[in-house]
Amino acid sequence: MKRGILNGRGARMFTSRYSDYDIATLCHAIRHAHGAGIALPRIFEMQADKGPSAMREAAARIGGRVKAGETLEDALVPEADRFPELFLTMAAVGERTGHIPEVFGQLDEYFSLQAKMRREFRAQAAWPVFQFVAAVLVIALTIYILGFIAEGNNSAAIAPVGFGLVGASGAITFLVVVVATVGGLFLAYKLMTKSMAKRAGFEAMLLRWPVLGPCLRAAAMSRFCLALRLTLDSSMPAGKAIRRSLRATGNAAFQAQADKIVKRVEKGDEIAEAIGLNPIFPREFLGILSVAEVSGQIPEVMIKQTEYYREETIRRAKALTQAMAWGVYGMVAIFIIIAIFRIANVYVGAINQAIG
Repeated sequence: MKRGILNGRGARMFTSRYSDYDIATLCHAIRHAHGAGIALPRIFEMQADKGPSAMREAAARIGGRVKAGETLEDALVPEADRFPELFLTMAAVGERTGHIPEVFGQLDEYFSLQAKMRREFRAQAAWPVFQFVAAVLVIALTIYILGFIAEGNNSAAIAPVGFGLVGASGAITFLVVVVATVGGLFLAYKLMTKSMAKRAGFEAMLLRWPVLGPCLRAAAMSRFCLALRLTLDSSMPAGKAIRRSLRATGNAAFQAQADKIVKRVEKGDEIAEAIGLNPIFPREFLGILSVAEVSGQIPEVMIKQTEYYREETIRRAKALTQAMAWGVYGMVAIFIIIAIFRIANVYVGAINQAIG
């Protein structure tokens, strides 16, 4: 792999990457068009005209470089900050081995699966997020309405959540505090994951959390298995294949294990043995990988493991979104209980004052 492609990784902090769906669309086009005998420059010209809108300009530039005599690997160097490393690596492998349709067919499968998994998770998470936003707005509206009623009756306003938050000013303050809290949590996450070491430690901690951890682990394992299948099924050395596959997980806790695992593999250890030294991998996976390695069928077995962890990710994601929904329900229930007790205390105090 050219040095320029690898150096492009650092620029991704400042440039948005193409979506998995757009990359899958490009891979699908290259797979079928090149398999039908169409040259790469012409394929990229077609993508520049009718491909995904976000990639058209890049497709035109890549096609122009290839047409001018550059290899596809070299033509991708200036665009490296927008493409995942696995795409860049496998594109070079396909070109070098003369198996462009086969390699891009596998990439098409990989990125299509990633796009599908993202869509499914977002669809499942949309409802809890909507519930949270709705709950916050209902609480703010309640604060405002109770303050408005008290003002109309010339009576003491009831603060349903306490802290003296009443009326319009209280509702606005409540919304500002919620937005600031969410923004603060996001900023804290960015600071905690600023460096790879900090991010690896943070994401390793998340893997130990109930409900969330199993979902993140299953998603990472699904990507790892599919990437391992692609890389080991090519001419790529085992050490480099494992490193690329760990980076494909998108999880820093997995990526941080790359150097240790690769060193042991390059010293002659079996892949399953080297990976098995890291507790981050599920035990049942290590057993399956060991059998697959002995039988020389790792790529074939990884196909089934990819599907298994994909289904596991979907199941775990449903459990996570249900937990999120129940968390929102719990927050609303606590608010209602507090509001009921506060309103009841006001009326009890008024009754006691009237009796006295």
